[in-house]
Amino acid sequence: MRNVINLQMKLGEKDIGAIELDPKSRDDIPQILRGLQYIYTEQAVRERVFEILKELLPNRIVGEGKADPNNGRPGMTQWTILVFGVLRLALNIDYDRLQELVNQHKTIRQMIGHSDWLDDARYELQTLKDNVGLFTPEILDRINQEVVRAGHGVLKKSQEEGIDARADSFV
Repeated sequence: MRNVINLQMKLGEKDIGAIELDPKSRDDIPQILRGLQYIYTEQAVRERVFEILKELLPNRIVGEGKADPNNGRPGMTQWTILVFGVLRLALNIDYDRLQELVNQHKTIRQMIGHSDWLDDARYELQTLKDNVGLFTPEILDRINQEVVRAGHGVLKKSQEEGIDARADSFV
């Protein structure tokens, strides 16, 4: 049984929109989490992204096709898979580092619905490989398109106007 996100909050769990991220931090993890927080707090973006996330289903063990999301044991939520997948790709890390981050980093654990106390849930390496492996480049590309569309809405620019940007690179 797979859910996009657990609607019922647990004791000690913090609402994703209420998680405080350091705006002065120059580290990349808070910036990534801020982007995920935006996706979650903007209802229109969240609904479109959650529709895409519903496709993150493992293959059936017996037979062909994807597993039924309404049957079986509760699996990792698709929101958790999104958070882990985005962290893995954005930070360019392997599964061992991802395991360390998701088991020890307080803010990441809050983002996936774990409380600061009374929550000893840990993610094993094989569990991460099996679930984050469902987060394909095609799914990421579709989510990126929705995020870009939302960003254009924030900037209030039309397609004809375009967006001018400057970049400085060092090789």
